[in-house]
Formats: sequence, structure tokens, C-alpha cells
Amino acid sequence: MIFNVLAVGDVVGESGVEFLSRRLRSLKKCYDIHFTVVNGENASGVGIHPRQADAIFDAGADVITLGNHTWNRLQIADYLEENPYILRPANYTSRVPGRGWGIFDGPRGLRVGVLNLIGRCEMDCNFDNPFTVADGILRKKEADVVLVDFHAEATSEKGAMGWFLDGKAQALWGTHTHVPTADAQVLPKGLGFVTDLGMTGPAQSVLGMDPKQAMNRFLGGLPQRFTPAAGPCKLNAVFFSIDTAKKVCLSAERVDIL
Repeated sequence: MIFNVLAVGDVVGESGVEFLSRRLRSLKKCYDIHFTVVNGENASGVGIHPRQADAIFDAGADVITLGNHTWNRLQIADYLEENPYILRPANYTSRVPGRGWGIFDGPRGLRVGVLNLIGRCEMDCNFDNPFTVADGILRKKEADVVLVDFHAEATSEKGAMGWFLDGKAQALWGTHTHVPTADAQVLPKGLGFVTDLGMTGPAQSVLGMDPKQAMNRFLGGLPQRFTPAAGPCKLNAVFFSIDTAKKVCLSAERVDIL
């Protein structure tokens, strides 16, 4: 079968959650989407609360992935243990709550594996190697299709992970930088890849945050707690079409709503 996947970029703030709630279901209908993964780690600005996770699921997400701000809202810890449909990066140490890999039900009995990883280049290095962790998990996989959210800063690390998992997974997208990249493609062994999805939230912003606060930081002003910007929102995503019989991605296409 042809399995259609929508990967949605980092949701930022309450306005991002609200915009997702208004637009996601119609977007899924337009593209005949079978499975949706949404990165929600910035739903509260930095981190995510259980009520925001609930709202993202209500909006139409099948799985929520997270990233480096997972623990900025410790209220999510119990939720991560109780709800298997929300993932934190698998290469966090084993002492933290939650899981980074899951196999979920898709159409016609399809087993959909979703893996959440975090990069180490220019990030907190207190993570296990994402390449070896991914390899170890996927060697034991029982999924029919594998989707990967790689939450990382460096474009080189994301690109290397794409080539590393080409032939082992069907789609891999980068998150974290909140800027949509123009390199959506299918690699030689059938992996759909894009360096970064972008974000879902305030369009007139710096990575979703108030531009004045960003300027203050770079001008050497006093530290401030970042808050999401006001104004209209956007939604950045990528649509992957996967042939489940051949286990290859057929196309990777940007889907951006402004």
C-alpha cells in the first residue's frame, strides 16, 4: 500500500497549539494522511505540559516527539510514563522517564515504528551516541515502516544520520532549528529526508519567540525569560509518501501554511 505520513515541525507556544488545532485535520484530509507525527517540545515556549500534549493529540497527532526541552516542564514526567504515544529522545540516559521508540498501529495492520533521537553537536553532550543507539534499536525492530525525528542543531549531523539510516528507515526529518529547509528528497536506498521541518507557531518571530528578546540577548542585555511572539502563525511540515511493500519512500514534499 501507499502510506502517507505528515511530519509537523516544532509547535511553539499556546498560539502554535491553537493554530495546529484549527488547521491540522483539514490538512490531513487534503493530503489523505494515514499517520501524523508532531514535534511538541516547545508547546509551552520551552517544554510541554500534559494539557498541551492532550491538545496536540486532539488536533490530530498520532505520535508526539520531543527534544532538548523535554525536562523544562517536569510535569510531563508521569505523562511520559503513562502515555506510549509521546516520545522523548531515545538516547537520553536510561534513568529518565518515558521511552524513545514505539511501534504503533497503522492502516491494514501496518506496524509503524517511530524513533525520536537527539543530536550531540552544539548541544548538551550528556546524551548517548544517537548513531549507535539508532542502530541498536533498528537491528531489533519489528516494524513494517520506520519514521525518525532527529532533534539536532547541526545540519551536518542531521545529514549524516540520514545517510546512515538510508535503507534502514523510510523517513527521517530534522527538528529543533525551527527554520524549514528546502532539501526534501529521497536518498538512494529509499529514505525520505529533510534537514529541518521548521516550526508551527508565530510567523513574525525569531524561532517563534519575541524578536525584541532575541535582539536583547545578542546586544548583551540582561537575561530574560523568552516568550512566544504575538501575531499570525504558520505551520511547517513535510509529506512523505511510502511504498510499504518495497519499504521505500516515493516522495518527500514540503507543506507550509502561512
